[in-house]
Amino acid sequence: MKKYELIVIGGGPAGLAAAIEAKKNGISSILVLERDRELGGILQQCIHNGFGLHIFKEELTGPEYAERFINELQDLGIEYWLDTMVIDLTADKTIKAINRKMGMVKLEAKAVILAMGCRERACGALAIPGTRPAGIFSAGTAQRFINMEGYMVGKNVVILGSGDIGLIMARRMTLEGAKVHAVAEIMPFSSGLTRNIVQCLNDFDIPLLLSHTVTKIFGQERLEGVIVSEVDENRQPIPGTEIHYDCDTLLLSVGLIPENELSSKAGIKIDKLTSGPIVNEAMETTVPGIFACGNVVHVHDLVDFVTRESQKAGYFAANYIKNEKQKEIETPVIRTKGRHGINYVISQVLREKNLQSDVELFMRVKNVYRDINLVVKADGKPLKSFKKRYVAPGEMQHLTIDSALIRGNNFHELSVEVE
Repeated sequence: MKKYELIVIGGGPAGLAAAIEAKKNGISSILVLERDRELGGILQQCIHNGFGLHIFKEELTGPEYAERFINELQDLGIEYWLDTMVIDLTADKTIKAINRKMGMVKLEAKAVILAMGCRERACGALAIPGTRPAGIFSAGTAQRFINMEGYMVGKNVVILGSGDIGLIMARRMTLEGAKVHAVAEIMPFSSGLTRNIVQCLNDFDIPLLLSHTVTKIFGQERLEGVIVSEVDENRQPIPGTEIHYDCDTLLLSVGLIPENELSSKAGIKIDKLTSGPIVNEAMETTVPGIFACGNVVHVHDLVDFVTRESQKAGYFAANYIKNEKQKEIETPVIRTKGRHGINYVISQVLREKNLQSDVELFMRVKNVYRDINLVVKADGKPLKSFKKRYVAPGEMQHLTIDSALIRGNNFHELSVEVE
């Protein structure tokens, strides 16, 4: 049994930022567990730029962004294990992990931060008729093959889903000499950032087919073609709208799912809307002393927001470790709720006496809206309004409220809605 004050599960952008922040706040015994062969997580395969505009006020590639935190982690002397898979986590913060050097290891911590990130939906989750030949990849897998392993996955490509990784891979495949015929999206709006639609599709004349999906796959050993059909408001294919594409590769960018198998093992309550843990204003889960941050909580669009959220988790985890007598804060609890037009709100729980000067709320809208107000209400009464010219499901909304508006009023619910 090895004991640490803090164990961070995941060495991607969330885990790195959380561990560094905890170290800066007085926690000396920290261990970061990473299942991959290097730190940095998904950033290592994101060789395009656009990272760091909020945190560093400059444009970096994914590896450059990761390198800054990896260097700081090493400079601070924070211990980390690579090629280490965590296979069990209990509510008393006992961890079982396995790697080639040490075999099975049992670890114990005063606090744990979950930073496992998310995974892509695979082909098996989609009801597409046809065979399952070679040539069907998730967009992230194709990205890793090309950017890190040096393998070209195909020459004639169709992409299903307009998530950011799919949009970025449309450009990447084109730059590598492939022909990207189209990006099909079943929803009437894109699930990716507007800047990625412009820079990755429009700039390369790649068509985005909204309200379209793949309805048939052809090929036995290798993919030979797909049929893309328009869908109605119930997402059912419309006969007579079929488009046949000869292709050898189909990339799937159909959504990301937070990695929460370990969270469930520890008895942490999972939010059905986000598929991530329910967290309070300190990024603490429903199990005291276990915190969560980044894409394991909810899928982010910008890594800068992951970093900020993870720094908060690291800060409060450090406070938890140092102030054991104050672990249970007796204070009124305010629940957050997404109402008209809002899918979910993070954090789901706010403890009034534990609020900092500003209360940060993250959310996603359900549809595309123009010239609207995002209205924060306390027990149904308007508290603050934020005017927005354009909002879309692919772009996370971030609202900041002065905690003085909340304290001392014994509110039970804080809701956000579109007006």
